[in-house]
Amino acid sequence: MAKLLSSMLLKGLTNPSASRSSRFATGWVHPTGRYSSTVPSDPDTHEDFHPSNKTGNAKASLKDIVEQDVRDNPVMLYMKGVPDYPQCGFSALAIRVLRQYEVPLSARNIIENPELKDAVKSFSNWPTFPQVFIKGEFIGGSDIVLNLHQNGELKEMLKDIAANDKSE
Repeated sequence: MAKLLSSMLLKGLTNPSASRSSRFATGWVHPTGRYSSTVPSDPDTHEDFHPSNKTGNAKASLKDIVEQDVRDNPVMLYMKGVPDYPQCGFSALAIRVLRQYEVPLSARNIIENPELKDAVKSFSNWPTFPQVFIKGEFIGGSDIVLNLHQNGELKEMLKDIAANDKSE
């Protein structure tokens, strides 16, 4: 059975054009179905499903998004992955430390948007991730957050955030 599946997969990888429909712009074939990595260039596909750039000046709007995130969220984290599923050890460490304080966390996954990653680097003037902002101030990465936690400073920074969250 494994040999049969292996040969079917190998055939699909070595000769994908033989089994691919012309409806798909690019994609790959799986033994149980067809998957596309782009929107089909099909006249029957509605315009709403085509990719579009809804921001006129993407750089300026990303800068605005970062500024708003940092301003509006008491604890803002730019990380690889999301809090429930971090994609690197440093991001996981930052989340693990911050969750001990039971404060509301806001986060953005920089892996999904390389332009956002560049905008955050530019905003903080810091090259690495994760990047933690508390009450609008750039704190640093996971090593700095861990250090602040170990010496008690992080508890002081977050105490009114935790108190405000519980009183609401």
